[in-house]
Amino acid sequence: MSTATTTSKLNNFPSYTTGGGTVTPDETAVVQSLRHKSSTSLHNGSRSGGGGTMSSRRRSSGNLASGAGGVASSTTATATVLIGSKPSLIAVPPLRFLIMDAPRQSNLHLYIRELRRHSVTDVVRVCEPTYLAGELDSAGMALHEMAYPDGTSPPQEVLDKWLALVDERFVSGAQGGSGSGKSPGGSGGSDGTDASSSQAAAGSSAQHQPTIAVHCVAGLGRAPVLVAIALIEFANLDPVEAVTLIRKHRRGAINGKQLSYLETYKRSYKRADAGGCCVIL
Repeated sequence: MSTATTTSKLNNFPSYTTGGGTVTPDETAVVQSLRHKSSTSLHNGSRSGGGGTMSSRRRSSGNLASGAGGVASSTTATATVLIGSKPSLIAVPPLRFLIMDAPRQSNLHLYIRELRRHSVTDVVRVCEPTYLAGELDSAGMALHEMAYPDGTSPPQEVLDKWLALVDERFVSGAQGGSGSGKSPGGSGGSDGTDASSSQAAAGSSAQHQPTIAVHCVAGLGRAPVLVAIALIEFANLDPVEAVTLIRKHRRGAINGKQLSYLETYKRSYKRADAGGCCVIL
């Protein structure tokens, strides 16, 4: 009776044959060779490799110890809350604007601290909401919703609300002495700082002028465009001057499309005290 013969390969060893279930001498030699090599490798590995294993365990244990600190510091770093980018103050008396990126609920308290430093009375949100208004209300700051789509020019409704706010805060309201000298959230430094130097007092006086904070998502497009329009309308700057001033303090602000829009913008706001109502013609 013929026996089925099968051919196999063990790693790089030559082929060997098995006849049925019987191991041929060729196969026996190969298997013995493999076992010998395996046994030698394991024996040597337990001597040198074992030390390596122990040392790697020590390294591993050390890594865990230091790694625990790494994780903690990483966790701490993750838990550390920061402001996205530094807000930019644009001041052309009596106008004062603080351009910034969008706060989130987790870091809103840090933005409020910065807003207080600049005596912000109003926060204008030009993008979708990323935080609740409660903390701003508690800090004595009014939140104004003036969102419009990114990459577009501000619609008439937004322009009306924006320019009316700027007029009320810096022009009409300031002339009547109403609501401008208020320091939101009791931002300190106004009572009994007798030991301050005259320079510090002057800086404090400048900071206590009312400021409108305005933000979009990154603080580089929609928010700076509104500030530029306010500078054109109320500070008599031409569009190029307004954009140059903003870019000086906030690099990357206002893209080419927005610049083209501003270049064609014409002053048209009529103040309430100029014999007309607060509308844009």
